Amino acid sequence: MLNDLDERIVHALAEDARRSYADIGQEVGLSAPAVKRRVDRLRATGAITGFTVRVDPAALGWETEGFVEIYCRRNTSPETIQRGLERYQEVVAASTVTGEADAVVQVFASDMRHFERVLERIAGESFVERTKSVLVLSPLLRRFSSGRPPSPRACGPARCSPSSGARRSSRRPSGSGRPTAPPGALRVPW
Repeated sequence: MLNDLDERIVHALAEDARRSYADIGQEVGLSAPAVKRRVDRLRATGAITGFTVRVDPAALGWETEGFVEIYCRRNTSPETIQRGLERYQEVVAASTVTGEADAVVQVFASDMRHFERVLERIAGESFVERTKSVLVLSPLLRRFSSGRPPSPRACGPARCSPSSGARRSSRRPSGSGRPTAPPGALRVPW
């Protein structure tokens, strides 16, 4: 788990991974070499897994976004689902979930026909019994780094309701509010 200083450094890098260690150090009250040592340690321990760029998928031709619920045949392991989905460049995120579906998959496509073809190919996988999909009309909220979750005591219903202002980010969505990871780029867990 990150301490407060490490978390502030990670937030600064999440906002702009190109910031200098001196700039981040000035913000968090450390020297540039001290920030570099902490970043190196965070990378070595796996807390920071890499650095990336956020790109508007529409700029790369990915105009359609959807989510696909996958209902699997009996005894399908998460590893089987992952192996089956890894080969689709249009799949940018996939997670096993609670509820009736076994997994939820986020898909980007160039247009509706392309989305339909991807959906048909996923539905044809040997482990898939059936699918259910929804298309995104307008992304309402994308967070790239929201910090650590609030403790249950610090964030009760009265303190963390939308009107209370608690845990509200001062950041605005970047660009058009579209997704940040085009298919084929580094995968970002959402």
